[in-house]
Amino acid sequence: MNHKNNTYIKLFTSAFYLSAFTFGGGYVIIPLMKKKLVDDLQWIEEDEMLNITAIAQSSPGAVAVNAAILLGYRVAGVLGALVTVLGTVLPPLITLSVISIFYTTFRGNTVVNAVLKGMQAGVAAVIADVVLNIGRNVLKQKDIVSSVIMVGAFFAAFFLKINVIYIILVCGCIGAVRFLIRMEEVQKGDDSQ
Repeated sequence: MNHKNNTYIKLFTSAFYLSAFTFGGGYVIIPLMKKKLVDDLQWIEEDEMLNITAIAQSSPGAVAVNAAILLGYRVAGVLGALVTVLGTVLPPLITLSVISIFYTTFRGNTVVNAVLKGMQAGVAAVIADVVLNIGRNVLKQKDIVSSVIMVGAFFAAFFLKINVIYIILVCGCIGAVRFLIRMEEVQKGDDSQ
C-alpha cells in the first residue's frame, strides 16, 4: 500500500510542479512531462509518450489535462488519472483566482505587460522545440507513411490553410485504417501457426 501511495504522491507533485511552472499551454508541458516521466522516473517508454501526446492533442479539451489523464491512467489506473488531473488543474486555478481578485491592478501595470510579452518569445521557442523533437522521433522510426502524413499535415495546415480539425480527422482515419490492417496481418499470422 505504501508503494501505491508513493506513486500517487509522485504523480500529484510532478503534475503540480509541471503545471505550476509551465507557461504556454499543453504544447509546452508535453516535453516536460516526457523528461519527468520517461527520462527521470522511467514510468513509460518514449514511444508510449508519443502516442499519448498524439491522443491528447486530438482529443477535445486542454492538451495538458488530456495528457495528464492518459499518463496518470497508464501509471496508476483511474485513481492515478484523477490525481494527475488534480495536480495539473490546481496551479492554473489558483493563479487565475489570484489574478481575478487583483485584475484591475494588473490590467494597467506596464511591468506585468512587459513580463507577459517576454514570456511569449519563450513559449514560441518551447513550441518550436516540441515540434522539432516530435518530428525527429517520427523520422527516426523510418516509417514512410508516418513521415508522409507528418509532412502532408504541415503542408495542409501551413500552406493550404486547411482547418486543423479536418487534418486531425483525416489523420485519425488513416491511423485507424493502418491499425486495422496491422491487426488483420497479426491475426493471419496467428492463424497460420
